Amino acid sequence: MITAVNRFSHVLALAASLLSTTVLAGSANAQDEGLVVYNAQHESLGREWIDAFTKETGIKVTMRQGGDMQFANQIIQEGDASPADVFLTENSPAMTLVDGAGLFAPVEKETLDQVPEQYRPADGMWTGIAARSTVFAYDKTKLSEDKLPKSLLDLADPAWKGRWGASPAGADFQAIVAALLQLKGEDATKAWLKGLKDNATPYKGNSVAMKAVNSGEVEGAVIYHYYWFGDQEKTGENSKNVGMHYFKNQDPGAFISVSGGGVLKSTQHMKEAQAFLKFVTSKAGQAVLKNGSSYEYAVGKGAPSNDKLVPLADLNAPKVEASTLDSKKVVELMTAAGLI
Repeated sequence: MITAVNRFSHVLALAASLLSTTVLAGSANAQDEGLVVYNAQHESLGREWIDAFTKETGIKVTMRQGGDMQFANQIIQEGDASPADVFLTENSPAMTLVDGAGLFAPVEKETLDQVPEQYRPADGMWTGIAARSTVFAYDKTKLSEDKLPKSLLDLADPAWKGRWGASPAGADFQAIVAALLQLKGEDATKAWLKGLKDNATPYKGNSVAMKAVNSGEVEGAVIYHYYWFGDQEKTGENSKNVGMHYFKNQDPGAFISVSGGGVLKSTQHMKEAQAFLKFVTSKAGQAVLKNGSSYEYAVGKGAPSNDKLVPLADLNAPKVEASTLDSKKVVELMTAAGLI
């Protein structure tokens, strides 16, 4: 005969068994994820790196896709409880934000040694993994080369009112503004942002801005170079009328934005996380940039970029310290200017 006490004991035992099974399943699922990468790089490029790494090492990697600042702020909120092992970005300000919060582990020296000093911060807490150049995409049917702006700063002139576009809300463009702030100071940046507000048409994304140039909606747009190359590789339908103007001359408009990679100090997979970052910056990892469809620049020592790209050395970019690009100040200035 089953008493009430026995029935209660049976229920407790069953509940404990179910709880134990759930915890074990949760642990198994966490283990099944392997290395977790918060990828704010383009999804296709992140996937190429991960697949190549797993093929070489056998280490399983789970990729979670998001944006630069979305993940940076999420990592800061998660703190030591973050499930991320590695963080990859398109632009360096997001890396600086996480680094400033003290959440990165030092990158191993062998990995740092694979990347030239100009593409990584002095503190060694993260490293460059790729790069992209700022360009002025212009309508070849409306603008001849002699009519192009000689400097990024020229676009604040009233003569350019209604003639150009940008994607000011995006992390890409905000990195460009951060470089301008570092190079020219706050007053010059404020003046340029006012010109941007007065003169430019805002678009949601670089590809949308380039498409607007191609259709004749605006005469030009400030974007990163690889959007044009990527469209050309596909059908070219959004870039057939578009030319690429490189400002060069160490102009703020010749800014090279460094994509970053870092290992979270809270990782439970330190060895594997460091190995992943070492792979991405190695010759094999950088070959993904040369041979793939990202059209981003390789930054590893001696690593060649895609043959179709203007060599980095020929861009005559300004010297910018990627680790001190001030994303918080940029957001403050752009908000005050009514741009975001």
